[in-house]
Amino acid sequence: MREARLLERLRLRERNPHRRETEDTGRVIDSILDHLTRILNTRRGNVPIAEDYGIPDYTEFMQDFPDSLRDLETAITQTVTQYEPRLKAVRVNFVSQDEDVFAVKFQISAKLAGKADNTPVLFESQLDTGGKISIKR
Repeated sequence: MREARLLERLRLRERNPHRRETEDTGRVIDSILDHLTRILNTRRGNVPIAEDYGIPDYTEFMQDFPDSLRDLETAITQTVTQYEPRLKAVRVNFVSQDEDVFAVKFQISAKLAGKADNTPVLFESQLDTGGKISIKR
């Protein structure tokens, strides 16, 4: 049941105490997607027990846009690497948008940690004008 975070596992065990504990890759990826959404929509300094959880405020990066995209890319990579242990070899790449120059889209590619076949995963993300990131597979 390593595919879920601790609170998710507790909820599942409470609902179905006799469930066999087998790892489902699809559930692992869905759980990671949910956690990445939380990480990327949390600003550093807003979590009392981990001051560096989350990413810096986007407005800092948007002042020097597009020159600051590499700095934001690095910040996201470091945060995901540190706070999502189910992923390894994390890479963040911004995707240029010719039709919408103000859209900030990026891809997060990685491999599932702990899997013998090093299953690759790819998430597509977009920063909206309100500063919220949406992520999909």
